[in-house]
Amino acid sequence: MSNLGENSISSSPTPISPQLPTEGSPISSFEGTTQPSLSQPNVLVDNNESSEYNPSKLKSVVWEHFKKEKINNERKAICNYCNRKLGGNSKNETKHLHDHLARCNKRGQEDIRQQVLIANKKKVDGKLALKTFSFDQDAGRRELAKLIIMHEYPLSIVDHEQFRIYCDTLQPMFNMPSRNTIKKDILDMFEKEKEKILSKLKANEGRIAITTDMWTADHQNRGYMAVTAHYIDDEWTLQKRIIRFEYVPTPHTSDVIATCLMKCFLDWNIDRKLTAITVDNCSVNDGVVELLVDRLGPDTLLLNGDFFHMRCCAHILNLIVKDGLSLLGDGIERIRQSVLFWSATPKRWEKFEEAARQLRISTSKKLCSDVKTRWNSTFLMLQTALSYKDVFLRCVQLHRDRFYKYLPTEDDWTFAAEICEKFSLFYAVTEEFSGTKYSTANLYFPSICSIKVALKEWILHSDDTFSSMAKRMLDKFDKYWSKVNGIMGVATLLDPRYKTTLLEYYFEDIYGPSAEFEVERIVQLCQDLVNEYREKLSPGNEAHFSSTTSCNTTVGGKERLKKYDAYVSLKKQKKAKVVSELDRYLEEDVIPRTPNFDILVWWKINGPQFPILKAIAKDIYAIPVSTVASESTFSTGGRLVNPQRNRLHPSTVEALTCCQNWLWAEKESMSNETKSFNEDDDEASSIIG
Repeated sequence: MSNLGENSISSSPTPISPQLPTEGSPISSFEGTTQPSLSQPNVLVDNNESSEYNPSKLKSVVWEHFKKEKINNERKAICNYCNRKLGGNSKNETKHLHDHLARCNKRGQEDIRQQVLIANKKKVDGKLALKTFSFDQDAGRRELAKLIIMHEYPLSIVDHEQFRIYCDTLQPMFNMPSRNTIKKDILDMFEKEKEKILSKLKANEGRIAITTDMWTADHQNRGYMAVTAHYIDDEWTLQKRIIRFEYVPTPHTSDVIATCLMKCFLDWNIDRKLTAITVDNCSVNDGVVELLVDRLGPDTLLLNGDFFHMRCCAHILNLIVKDGLSLLGDGIERIRQSVLFWSATPKRWEKFEEAARQLRISTSKKLCSDVKTRWNSTFLMLQTALSYKDVFLRCVQLHRDRFYKYLPTEDDWTFAAEICEKFSLFYAVTEEFSGTKYSTANLYFPSICSIKVALKEWILHSDDTFSSMAKRMLDKFDKYWSKVNGIMGVATLLDPRYKTTLLEYYFEDIYGPSAEFEVERIVQLCQDLVNEYREKLSPGNEAHFSSTTSCNTTVGGKERLKKYDAYVSLKKQKKAKVVSELDRYLEEDVIPRTPNFDILVWWKINGPQFPILKAIAKDIYAIPVSTVASESTFSTGGRLVNPQRNRLHPSTVEALTCCQNWLWAEKESMSNETKSFNEDDDEASSIIG
C-alpha cells in the first residue's frame, strides 16, 4: 500500500483518534515527539513526519509487543521485553517483528504464579498449605515419559483420544507430544539417567558384583541378556541396578555371551572393579566365566579370580532336590492324580467344596498340580493336599464318582507328610536365597551347612527310599560344595555373630577329625584377602616407591639402598599391623544373635576399628548368592515385549527396562532419606524435650 499524503489523513476511510494532531494543530505541547493512539496504546507516532504515518499499518497484533520511537531521524520498533531496536518504517512491514518475537529470549508467558494457587499435598504443621503454580511444557513431557516408563504404559497412549481429553481437562495448555517425540524423550532420559548411574559407580570406592541370565521372548524368538550390578554404597546400603538388557543374537555360545558381557563391563567402566559374577549352573556359563577371567586378567580380580565364579545357590538346591524326588516313584502318584482329578473342572471343584463344608474345612487354598521340572511346586502340591486329607475320603463317600480311582492310602499320606517335613528346610532356604532386597552372603553358609548335616542324618533313615534319596542328594551336594564354600566361609567369618565359632560348630559334623584344618583354611583365605586389600588400600606405598625411584636417579647407590631399607621397614610395619587387625577381630567374643540384626549397619558403625576388614566386608556382602535379581527383570521384559508390542526396537526395550529400574530405585532412595530425616528430627525433638 502506498504512503498517504498530509492532506489525505482527514479523508482516510479509517477513523483516526481525535487525540492525534491534525494539520495546523499546535505541536508545542508534544515537544516534537509522539502521541499515543487510543486504539493502539503502545504505538507512538512522530507528528513531524505525519505524512509517513499509516494507521492501518499499526493494527497488526505484533504492535502489542513493540513501541515506536524516532531515533536519529529513523523510526524504530523497540521490543517491550529485550529493548532491541528494529526497523519501524512502513516499508519494513512487520514480518521481521514477528520473527524477532518468536525467538526473543526474554519474552515469557504471563506470570500467573500470583494468580493460581494450588493445595500443597504436604501439610505444614498439620495444616494444608497453598503453593504457587506455573505451567511448564518441558516438565510435563518429562513427567509423561516417566509415567510411561515406570508404569509400563504403551508409547501409543499419547495417541489415545480419551487420554488426550483427560489431559486437556487437567491442563489445556499442555501440547501432547506424538509417539515418536515421546520415544525420543524416553531415550534422552535413558542417557541422562545412565550418566547418573555411571557417576555413582565411579565414585563408589567398593567393588561391584554381577548377576546375569538369558531369556527368550517366545513370540519374537529373540534372546535377551539381563545384567545387574550389585554394590554397597558409602552409606552401607545394598544397591542393585540393571545396567544392560541386551538382545543377543544366536547362537548363544560361551564366546558370544562372554563378548557381550565384556562389552558391557567396558561400557560401564567396571572391568577393574568386579568381585564376582553369579550365574546358573550349566556348561555354557562355565565356559563364559573362564573366558571372562582370561580377558579381564587375573590381576584385576580378587585372589587371581578364585572368587570370581559364584554359582546360583537356588539352582544348586533345585538340582539336589530334583535328584532326590526322582526316586520317589509311585509314593506320591495317587496324591498327584487326586489333585488333578478334583481340580480338573469347575463342577468337580464344587463337589470338593461341598465335601469340605460338611467337614468344616476352609477351602481358601486351591488345589495346585505340580510341574515336574520345579520341585517346589511338588512340595506346595503335597502341602496343600495334606490339609485336605479327610476331604478326599468324604468325596468318595458323598459322590461315589465312578471315574475317581486314585484315593490315597494312609501310607501315602504318611509318606507325603514326611517328605514335606524334610523338604521344608530346602523350601525355606530357597526362599531365603531368593531375596533381592538385602545381602544374603552371610546367611548362605549356615543354611547350606544345615542342609548337609540333615542329608547325613537322612542316610540313616530306616526307609530305604529315604536313605537312597539322601545318598543321591548328598553326592550332588558335594559336587558343588567345594566350589562355593570358600567365599561364603569368609562371609561367615566376617559376621560378628559367627566368626570361627560357627565354622567349628558345623565342621565338626561335616568333616569330623579334619574340621580344624578346614577352619584354618577359611581363616587363611581371609588372611590372603587382607594382604591383597592392604596393598590396594595403601596408595602411599606405591606413590612413595615411584617417587623415590625417580628422585634417586641422580644420587649414589648408598643413598638408594638406604631408602630401600626404609621402604622394607615400612612394609613390615604395615604387614604386622594388618595381621594384628584380623587377630584382634577374631579374638573378640561373638555378639548375641538378635532377630533384627543388620550386618551392614554393624560394619558401618564398627568398621573404623578394622578398616581393611571393613573394605573386604563391603565387597563380600554385595555378592548375591542367586540370579533372582536378573531373573526378575524378565517379568518386566515379558510385559514390554509382548505379542502386541513385538515391534519395539531392542534399544527401546533396554531403555524402558533399565530406566524403570533406575527411576524406582531413585524414588525408593528419596523415600528412605525422607523417612530417615523425619526419624532423626523426632529423635532430636525428644532429646531436646
